[in-house]
Amino acid sequence: MSKQRMVVIGGDAAGMSAASRARRLKGPEELEIVAFERGHFTSYSACGIPYWVGGDVDDRDALIARTPEEHRARGIDLRLRTEVTEIDVAGRRVRARDVDSGGESWTSYDSLVVATGARPVRPQMSGADAEGVHGVQTLDDGQELLDTLTRARGRRAVVVGAGYIGVEMAEALINRGFEVTVVNRGSEPMSTLDADMGRLVHRAMEGLGITMVNDAEVTGLLTGGDGRVRAVVTEDAEYPADVVVLGIGVRPETALAEAAGLPLGPHGGLLTDLGMRVRGRTDIWAGGDCVEVLDLVSGQERHVPLGTHANKHGQVIGTNIGGGYATFPGVVGTAVSKVCDLEIARTGLREKDARRAGLQYETVIVESTSRAGYYPGASPMTVKMLAERRTGRLLGVQIVGREGAGKRVDIAAVALTAGMTVEGMTALDLGYAPPFSPVWDPVLVAARKAAAKVRNS
Repeated sequence: MSKQRMVVIGGDAAGMSAASRARRLKGPEELEIVAFERGHFTSYSACGIPYWVGGDVDDRDALIARTPEEHRARGIDLRLRTEVTEIDVAGRRVRARDVDSGGESWTSYDSLVVATGARPVRPQMSGADAEGVHGVQTLDDGQELLDTLTRARGRRAVVVGAGYIGVEMAEALINRGFEVTVVNRGSEPMSTLDADMGRLVHRAMEGLGITMVNDAEVTGLLTGGDGRVRAVVTEDAEYPADVVVLGIGVRPETALAEAAGLPLGPHGGLLTDLGMRVRGRTDIWAGGDCVEVLDLVSGQERHVPLGTHANKHGQVIGTNIGGGYATFPGVVGTAVSKVCDLEIARTGLREKDARRAGLQYETVIVESTSRAGYYPGASPMTVKMLAERRTGRLLGVQIVGREGAGKRVDIAAVALTAGMTVEGMTALDLGYAPPFSPVWDPVLVAARKAAAKVRNS
């Protein structure tokens, strides 16, 4: 049997998880593995970048799970600073360019893994590429931002966008001693929440000293004579800036795949089967932030760029290429973040998601505490729950509160994955003691109220 070659495009979570898993299943005598990464780093936590920038994590290398040298010691031919510029599907080969020298070469494959990640959205306007304007997606991006913060002549920062990255970067910049303004096109920060829950985040951000500007569309970025950004402009105002961070989301990095004729979904991500094999191909897999995944609640395709999914995709891909069998069934859309000590979590559908999916639903909001009310340290918590009308099927949960609030969303994530009803959730045997929860956990209180509302609808 001749040796097979696996080629990986992208050296972060999905790509290197796939390579490592395949290597564990097949030795170098059976499978050659070549991985291309255009940056300087591999296998790192992009989710940790705001905490590194903000100083909570002292050392950049603490975010790196496995170094290039460690991958190479395991028999993976990892080529840094090498960008794949073309996929020749018919010829089963890729063209790669050395970023530093410009030299190009072709590499053939028997199995190809596309793990090209996502790219920060940059507004299509003048000044978007000016010095001092940063997207934050990779460790290289984080290092460039830190360099700018060190050199900045002033202490005014503007964050454009108030999603997870925008909110986390705003706090990081406050921690670095900057005056921070967040310009947000939505009515409230955290569009992954419904607006009534986002309002709680808004108050917490203002409590940190962050200036929130909602319902504001950025129309331009002004630069000075030195080419550096100096202000962010909206229709109504101008906000001085010595540094600008773009936190307006990411899009799948699929230009390479699209040029090769690989199938893309409605959000621009690659489409795969349950085994993470690109649809219509037997020799190409894809995973991580460049793919779309099935939402198990709505039944629709979504783009959910999270490291948790990327690592799972990589494990599935590596298992299948290595001769085993694995699948990735989909997601329920669980995410958690924080602003200072305010924890923010969601899973399942928001109200607008449910409407888009054509679902009729009931909502409840409950106020509770993280521990028994009489126990020291009990803090307030708000839980919002959506349930399908008539059937009572759980559709989504959002939680905003202090310590002990955020990870409670995992209860709902399991219930969503299991297809539980809110009535069924009320019987869940959750752990109880006064230091950890009231007698009725806040999530179960919401489930009880939702079940009653469904029965009366």
